[in-house]
Amino acid sequence: MNQETIGANAGLVWNILNEAKEQTYKALKKATKLKDKDLYLALGWLAREGKIKFTDSETDIIVELC
Repeated sequence: MNQETIGANAGLVWNILNEAKEQTYKALKKATKLKDKDLYLALGWLAREGKIKFTDSETDIIVELC
């Protein structure tokens, strides 16, 4: 996995969140069709840039744009 691929996946996640404002981890995984490790890397990229925030729910993690 290289930075270009991770960045492209982060863009995919950002676009989905931009349309929906917030998604659960499971919904993001389904919408992006990314493997867990690829989605984790994309979320880490966006979190490091301060573009997303996380909220724990009882059953899942909610991800939303800042």
